[in-house]
Amino acid sequence: MEFISNKLLFISMFWLVILSPLVCCQLYYNFYDTTCPNLTRIVRDNVWSAMTKDTRIAASLLRLHFHDCFVIGCDASVLLDDTDTLKGEKNALPNKNSIRGFEVIDTIKSALEKTCPSTVSCADILTLAAREAVYLSKGPFWSVPLGRRDGTTASESEANNLPSPFEPLENITAKFVSKGLEKKDVAILSGAHTFGFAQCSTFKPRLFDFDGSGKSDPTLDASLLENLQKQCPNQVDSDTNLAPLDAVTTNTFDNMYYKNVVNNSGLLESDQALLGDSTTASLVNNYSKWPNLFFRDFAVSMEKMGRIGALTGQQGQIRTNCRVVN
Repeated sequence: MEFISNKLLFISMFWLVILSPLVCCQLYYNFYDTTCPNLTRIVRDNVWSAMTKDTRIAASLLRLHFHDCFVIGCDASVLLDDTDTLKGEKNALPNKNSIRGFEVIDTIKSALEKTCPSTVSCADILTLAAREAVYLSKGPFWSVPLGRRDGTTASESEANNLPSPFEPLENITAKFVSKGLEKKDVAILSGAHTFGFAQCSTFKPRLFDFDGSGKSDPTLDASLLENLQKQCPNQVDSDTNLAPLDAVTTNTFDNMYYKNVVNNSGLLESDQALLGDSTTASLVNNYSKWPNLFFRDFAVSMEKMGRIGALTGQQGQIRTNCRVVN
């Protein structure tokens, strides 16, 4: 009996080690504690400074992290500029004239290179900047496992396949699943649309020609529809106009997004589509009622997303300039 109990104890300890987020994917919460102890403060100070100058930047930094992780993996490939031998991701259709925040990452990287040179990866900076952007916008705080290294390549073609607001929910879900996430994560990470703005081109078909009908989306709240048609008139030159993803608490990270969706006031078609599936609809309803539940689950999903395709150990490199390979 003693042998059996010891064996069971060994097995349970083995799985505790295997499943612990401290060791999973060779990412560690204390990775830079000795090599760059001021890392978190430097990132937070610079994100806060950027937010005081540009109210949109917090949402942009979170989106930048998302667009990085969903292409190749969380390896800072999204930050690479085009060269004669490398076609980057910045000019991919979902990114061109859309993703932003590169200068904030540059500023953080420059500060870190002075404090702890050739130590902190651009991929880890992106991950931490996204966390700080959410936290400083009154959202949840979560511990970020670190130790990612930077990739040496990029993929414009894969960036062109990022989840799109025009896709059906099942297509978006399939893209999440292909990255090791679940349908639940679709509903949770869509909650990032609780702050920030979207270009009119990403939702204008809902206003004037929904599904080729020549009419507006019948599910869209009438008052919101009227306001959006003023912000985004039915002409090409309004495509780059901006509208808040959450018109109620535009710059605050909260659960208002889910309340909007429940009230048929989700801005993007993909937002409102969450009510068309029983699993995601149940999550939307729960998060609309219990903000703390949303905050908890969002933190978990963000950590999961931050592990997608992470390079660790001797893989990749630590770029000294986030825009170019060493």
